[in-house]
Amino acid sequence: MSEGLGVILILILAFMGMPLFAVMGALGSLLFYFAEIDISAVAVEIYRLASSPTLLTIPLFTLAGTMLAKSKSPERLLSFGNASFGWMPGGIGIVSLVTCAFFTAFTGASGVTIIALGGLLYPMLRQVNYDEDFSLGLMTTGGSLGLLFAPSLPLLLYGIVAKVDISQLFLAGILPGTFLIIVLSLYSMYKGKHFRENKSFSSSELIKSFMLAKWELFIIPLVLCSIYLGIVTLTEASALTAFYSFILCFFIHKDLKLKIDFPLVVKESMSLVGAILIILCCAMGLTNYLIDEEIPMKILHWIEAGVSNKYTFLLLLNCFLLIVGSLMDIFSAIIVVVPLILPLAVQFDIHPVHMAIIFLTNLEIGYITPPIGINLFIASYRFDKPVLKLYRASFPFLILLLLSLLVITYVPELSLIWIK
Repeated sequence: MSEGLGVILILILAFMGMPLFAVMGALGSLLFYFAEIDISAVAVEIYRLASSPTLLTIPLFTLAGTMLAKSKSPERLLSFGNASFGWMPGGIGIVSLVTCAFFTAFTGASGVTIIALGGLLYPMLRQVNYDEDFSLGLMTTGGSLGLLFAPSLPLLLYGIVAKVDISQLFLAGILPGTFLIIVLSLYSMYKGKHFRENKSFSSSELIKSFMLAKWELFIIPLVLCSIYLGIVTLTEASALTAFYSFILCFFIHKDLKLKIDFPLVVKESMSLVGAILIILCCAMGLTNYLIDEEIPMKILHWIEAGVSNKYTFLLLLNCFLLIVGSLMDIFSAIIVVVPLILPLAVQFDIHPVHMAIIFLTNLEIGYITPPIGINLFIASYRFDKPVLKLYRASFPFLILLLLSLLVITYVPELSLIWIK
């Protein structure tokens, strides 16, 4: 069998539903075989990945996020947010955005946020007279809004694949992620002028809700401060977060039952982690072949022929990544695409941390980019609305996020201000 025929056969199997990890593993093995290189080069990547000191952070942070999502933490945080911002024009919209961002940062999956919080937030938005399109658009967009915040799983995975310091990525995502929330919050406030929420500020309600949510509110400062004060390493911080969430959900609030819920939480979170890791192992083997054959350099030479400067390259890169984000899930995109674009970023003198934020922001926006952005379909299912209605509802949010993306792309200081 020739090399070309083998590749075509694997691609046909992929379109027929062959699992992504099997496609990448088979493709890598086949290409190494025809290059007369021992196919153990693919298996070596599994060992190399297993020896990575940051690998353990993925299952631990994922476990913490799943425990919080399954508990009543969303209700407590929502109550605190409502007491803090609900009295402002657009306050419920702001509360929804911030709450979604918090949970997406911990679960790493926008679909979980839309499904888990949609039943709480959507009725609240409609109750204060926000129109249906705005409410649907906000929930669809909010589902992926926290991917730039620690300890987001895509941030962790990007750092491992690109060999970038994850603690630097955690710092770099703070301002761009906050900027996106502020832009959408201002739009919510603008809409709030037309849909008055008729809620007055209550200090007693704020204090009461804070006391209920104080343990959840402590989590992010716990993670960031413990890392950047040098108290713990990143891996130790992930273990601390998982242990803290476990004590919080099972013993302090007692939202979950140890014998009943803990096995289910572990099963759900580790199923996600296992899927990511097996794809990562197989993809890294394929990536090694592409690097050995200098595929990224060939792409670079092709781009250099038509692109004369860094700013044009960044614009074209954004267009490409938006398409990738709308077609692939974020984990597969990181594993497959990042190794190909990193050499290009270096050639055009783009800081690797800035490149990470650009990449993840694009994929975050890709979740709501028609025609097949995954959030559009998840929201369509969750709220029982036609997907075409979700296209229309999310369009104003998409435009705002695209404009914000240009700022994040062309103002690198927003990502690098705290990076040495």
